[in-house]
Amino acid sequence: MNKRIAAWMFVAVAAAVAGCAPSLSGGAYSREQVRKEQTVRLGVVQSVRPVTIEGTKTPVGAAAGAAVGGIAGSEIGHGRGAAVGAIGGAVLGGLAGAAAEEALTRRPGLEITVKLDHGGLIAVTQEADERFEPGDRVRVVSGGGVTRVTH
Repeated sequence: MNKRIAAWMFVAVAAAVAGCAPSLSGGAYSREQVRKEQTVRLGVVQSVRPVTIEGTKTPVGAAAGAAVGGIAGSEIGHGRGAAVGAIGGAVLGGLAGAAAEEALTRRPGLEITVKLDHGGLIAVTQEADERFEPGDRVRVVSGGGVTRVTH
């Protein structure tokens, strides 16, 4: 297998890993959250701060990188050289795969601080797929261990 094929395999696996990342959007619900009662509180946005939501860190990215790196590394030399190349390629590929998975699934987010109508100040971090401004009236929806801010 040449390096070009190994590189394309790595890109394909990385794209698949990125597609498996769960949504952290205020408008996305998991199957477990559907048809369950949620608590709704009303309030006013006090501040909005951009944040970065780190990407996923599953064994999939490292394993895919190790497999591609091992195959690519085995092309180096013959006999013992190929075995050493495969091991080195697998280690380096695993590290690169884990880093690529985290980078591909990293998302922009917002930390939204809300003054609740019935008292209290809370902050909720979620994906930056909606625009919020200080002074906006919002709903804070909580249930199943998840809280989101919506208009």
